[in-house]
Amino acid sequence: MRYNLQEFNKAVSYYKRELKKTKVKNIFIYGDVNKKAFFSMAPFSRAADDLGIDVNVSFGHKGKSHELLFDVWDCYEDLKKKKQNTKTKALKEFLDSVEIKGFNKFFDRPDLILKAEKNQFKGTINLNYSTSWFKPFMQSKLKKTTDSIVKNVYALKKSECLGIGFVLIPNKKFLTLPLQDYLDSYAICYSMFLSSKNKCKSISLKSSTVRESLRQMPEKISELMTTLIGMELEKNLNLLVFKKYKKLSDALDLSRIKIPQASFFISAKGYHGKHLFGEKIGYPTKNNKTKWNSPGGIIYKFNWYPQAGLEDRPPLSRVAFTSTVPIDKLIESSLVDYALMRKRNKQIADLLKKSDKVIVKSNIKNGCDFEVGLIKNKKRRSIMGSDSDVRTIVHPRVLKETGKKTGRMANIPGGEAFTTPAYVKGRIVGDVVINIDRSYTLSAKIPLIAEAYGNSYKILSGTKDVVDAFRKKKKEAWKNILEQEKNKSLSPEIIKLKKDNFNNIGEFAINTNPKAKLCDYLIINEKIANMIHVAFGSGFEPDAATEYHMDVVIDAPRQKLDLYGLDKNNKKFTILEKGKFVI
Repeated sequence: MRYNLQEFNKAVSYYKRELKKTKVKNIFIYGDVNKKAFFSMAPFSRAADDLGIDVNVSFGHKGKSHELLFDVWDCYEDLKKKKQNTKTKALKEFLDSVEIKGFNKFFDRPDLILKAEKNQFKGTINLNYSTSWFKPFMQSKLKKTTDSIVKNVYALKKSECLGIGFVLIPNKKFLTLPLQDYLDSYAICYSMFLSSKNKCKSISLKSSTVRESLRQMPEKISELMTTLIGMELEKNLNLLVFKKYKKLSDALDLSRIKIPQASFFISAKGYHGKHLFGEKIGYPTKNNKTKWNSPGGIIYKFNWYPQAGLEDRPPLSRVAFTSTVPIDKLIESSLVDYALMRKRNKQIADLLKKSDKVIVKSNIKNGCDFEVGLIKNKKRRSIMGSDSDVRTIVHPRVLKETGKKTGRMANIPGGEAFTTPAYVKGRIVGDVVINIDRSYTLSAKIPLIAEAYGNSYKILSGTKDVVDAFRKKKKEAWKNILEQEKNKSLSPEIIKLKKDNFNNIGEFAINTNPKAKLCDYLIINEKIANMIHVAFGSGFEPDAATEYHMDVVIDAPRQKLDLYGLDKNNKKFTILEKGKFVI
């Protein structure tokens, strides 16, 4: 442990002792970005989760996004007290028009509100900051890495706002992955803040308590904010619920809601939970041709969303993310020559663009042996040659190819050339790692083995924890589709698409990062040069959408994979021989 675990546990005990006295169920913390407050959130959030308390955090640098929440809470309190004015009337009319059971409770003021002041969290109780657990580790190299990410992945502009999403520390039972990696994520996010603060207009650092399941009720402040963002984006629609919201927006000046033009977040185990408004009602496109089931779809408008081709609005932001990876592993894999890595990606993409199909065949017993189709309905699948570039909001390749303004997403670290298969046939042997609700390590002794049949697959074997988690994720994803169908929150065409694609393999990728090394996290392992990966579920074409995406990494060097493309005349384009690049 590179941090002082004794001091961390001491801080957790302090916060638990003080929070027990309050008997609260949810806490909102806000204020200007404050290093002591930020690093105190690690033991604070662990203490709160141990006690079953939800936490929502909103720190801002040159921004006051929390202020509108107070106005909404004040208005709802006035409404419950039967005060009559323009604001309460507008809120009542909006809530009456929604007709979702349990929706109103998201407008309740949190039990405890704390402001991050200079030396304390202050509110109805005051709590000291506790940062003695933290010890800088590889600080200068980390700053160099985040500087490089800001420059090469984002290219932030002075006029832009950046949102940074960090993780709260869950209880020991929920954690399952190393505590040190979660604590590392605080240093990473703060370094991203330092690298960005003079490059853009404003920055927010936000987080909230997650849920173990896609189907659980969400943390209420994050759900309220998600709903307000979605409604604000839709307030000019000529439908009753949105017309009622527009009156509320005008009364409370909710146009103050601003979407950051760039987002960075760290992904960990857990989910937001189900987004009620999106699941029950949905967000129609302005031309009323289709619906979105989350504000994120409208904001990012990725080209692989089936709604993207039917939506007139351009995307509003771009996003890149990593996982709770160790600092040294992030530095190792992200401090790279981006131009050189993107050149290798393009070389591979150019070969795949010449191919009608790809053959992946192991030179050892019980290894991979499958075929990937690249032509569907006489049309070639798009080959993506970069996964680490969100330097513009609108994707230039998609704009050039389709004339549609769609958005961009990047991984940190980057390093892959990938496509959405037209079909996959044969045996897939995952022996490195898989990401389901989190990253699970795999092994050569007990790999995850799947058989693909063209447009479906079946899991044949794997460790019990992986297979159980896999089945649970698919079961929850199917329930999501059925709920959307029942409520008509998505169009029938998209529901049918998600059902039809439910057992598809949605991604085939060749990894290219020359510095990425083996660890416990998929986001790094799926970039290790010479390895490959596939994803069960949704893909990166509009016709490949479904409700889940689970990547599994394959150790091409260990399995001594031959990987080559074949064109319609069976001309061969070799990329790997016995697990090593030949290009």
